[in-house]
Amino acid sequence: MARTDIPMTQAVRFLRARAIAFAPHPYPYEAHGGTGHAARCLGVSEHAVVKTLVFETDGGRPLLMLMHGDCNVSTKQLARELGVRQVNPASEAAAQKVTGYQVGGISPFGTRQSVPVYVEAAILELDRIYINGGKRGFLVEIDPAHLREALNAQPVNVAQHNRVSTT
Repeated sequence: MARTDIPMTQAVRFLRARAIAFAPHPYPYEAHGGTGHAARCLGVSEHAVVKTLVFETDGGRPLLMLMHGDCNVSTKQLARELGVRQVNPASEAAAQKVTGYQVGGISPFGTRQSVPVYVEAAILELDRIYINGGKRGFLVEIDPAHLREALNAQPVNVAQHNRVSTT
């Protein structure tokens, strides 16, 4: 892929400014396709596709949570880990205001506001991850160690594994 084919998002600018190596992976975006669609398009495990979720504490403080594509966040456990009473998903408008990105294209890199970033601890054990590059239909492949280095992402254990029906 030619360098000019890479969308010039705030996330790409952030990664380049910090000399963080990444491989761009554009794919055909599908509304409500989620990480499953992205994983199928790229031929990778949904577990390695990391979603960036925007939450707010009961005090209205925004935060980012990085989670495996095939898992959900236990908001009760996240609240316990943060020492707050409650954590809830931010509204779409609030998520856009905090990050500067459209829902479905939210990247933890180059956000409009500097907010705390938390990462499911097991993500840091993967060899490579695929995370949003700041645009719908665009993931970047990176070493997960960069999450801690570049974002000061704090590891937490709040994953709820999605149950797959066998019937």
